[in-house]
Amino acid sequence: MTTIKATCPVCGDVDLTPSDVRLTVAESAGWATYTFRCSECHDNVEKPADEEVVALLSSAGVVIDRVPAEALEGHSGAAFTYDDVLDFALWLEKNDLVAGDFSPAPGA
Repeated sequence: MTTIKATCPVCGDVDLTPSDVRLTVAESAGWATYTFRCSECHDNVEKPADEEVVALLSSAGVVIDRVPAEALEGHSGAAFTYDDVLDFALWLEKNDLVAGDFSPAPGA
């Protein structure tokens, strides 16, 4: 099994397996990070990852979590509430826009 050496700011060098490391890449924003939980002090450690680190970690078997560009877009307005979702669900019960496309044509 592949061993990955990382540095905890408290404990120093620690040995990790690929499943111990989370690699997050946001290509559209131009950043990447890797995180791990130190096996010694159990602190969560997050560090920036340049292209070389991303290549090394992925070649060692670390799965890449890619952040879609849409997740980084700016949003305005109030957040959806549970009531908004419920209102939409009730509206869908009365307004099935897809069903009309599948109804038999008149005279068919």
